Amino acid sequence: MKALLLSEYKKLDVVEFDEPTVGDHDLLISVKACGICGSDIHGYDGSTGRRQPPLVMGHEAAGIVAKVGKSVTGFREGDRVTFDSTVSCGHCFYCRRGEINLCDNRMVLGVSCDEYRRHGAFAEYVSVPQHICYHLPASIPYNHAAMIEAVSVAVHAAGRAPVSLGDTAVVVGSGMIGLLAIQAIRLAGCSQVIAVDLDANRLEVAKKLGADVGIVASEGNVEDKVRELTGGRGADVVLEVVGATPTVNTAIACAKKGGSIVLVGNLAPNVEFPLQAVVTRELSVYGSCASSGEYPACIDLMSRGAIRVEDMITATASLEEGVDWFARLYSGEPGAMKVIIDPTR
Repeated sequence: MKALLLSEYKKLDVVEFDEPTVGDHDLLISVKACGICGSDIHGYDGSTGRRQPPLVMGHEAAGIVAKVGKSVTGFREGDRVTFDSTVSCGHCFYCRRGEINLCDNRMVLGVSCDEYRRHGAFAEYVSVPQHICYHLPASIPYNHAAMIEAVSVAVHAAGRAPVSLGDTAVVVGSGMIGLLAIQAIRLAGCSQVIAVDLDANRLEVAKKLGADVGIVASEGNVEDKVRELTGGRGADVVLEVVGATPTVNTAIACAKKGGSIVLVGNLAPNVEFPLQAVVTRELSVYGSCASSGEYPACIDLMSRGAIRVEDMITATASLEEGVDWFARLYSGEPGAMKVIIDPTR
């Protein structure tokens, strides 16, 4: 099969690659769409240590079942499917509790680190266990279905927040996950959603997708503007979807006393943390990792149009065109957000 291989850092090649083996409980998926994630871009240069070459990256995907293992039930050849990026074991303490994102034996498709290597979906085929697969309705096109993984991250984060009907939420960061989080936290019950970003153009998209207000972070004090919009108190809930010291500090500053912050962004391994502000204002801080069984809900929300993704798709490209798109995204292509790779093009 053809695959887009990270041969070495900052070097991608379209190569002939061995078709994946199909275990008794696995599905072989003919990949129709796979999104380039921000984590793939950060792994492209080796900065995360989680994309060690040689590796076929890609974990946001959908396609058609091409082959089923002999013990598979509930799926057959020709089914339209998507699948979780997290390959959970299904047997450990956390999996038995339904907390699959915390699986002791967790692997992620398209990741190669010191502990494991699991080739992903920037290829004509990928093999995945049936227990992480989900049927895909005909109403969701494959390029939209490749966004379900990202949608699940936002929906999981919104579920981590203790929202009461009528609350105000601030979402710090209006990249793709931020735009999805805006929609998810609105669906969770927030009546006012405030988006914060450095890019005014992204904030316009944020307002189109449900944010009531967009605050350009470089134009004055974000905290003061949030307080103006919340009767001087601050936001009930803040979602931070960048993962860097300045944005974490902004998130904490925007929360009301007794408010909650959900940390979704994972850009930096360590950040400076305003401990006294959290303690003396009795803030609750929640971490949010990937997703944990939200795929069916996300598929339903997308099929009903409650969460929209079409405005975030910048381009659809072949494996060969993916080489150039990786370089462009890595260099910070203006206005680019989500590029979908279609291995059948």
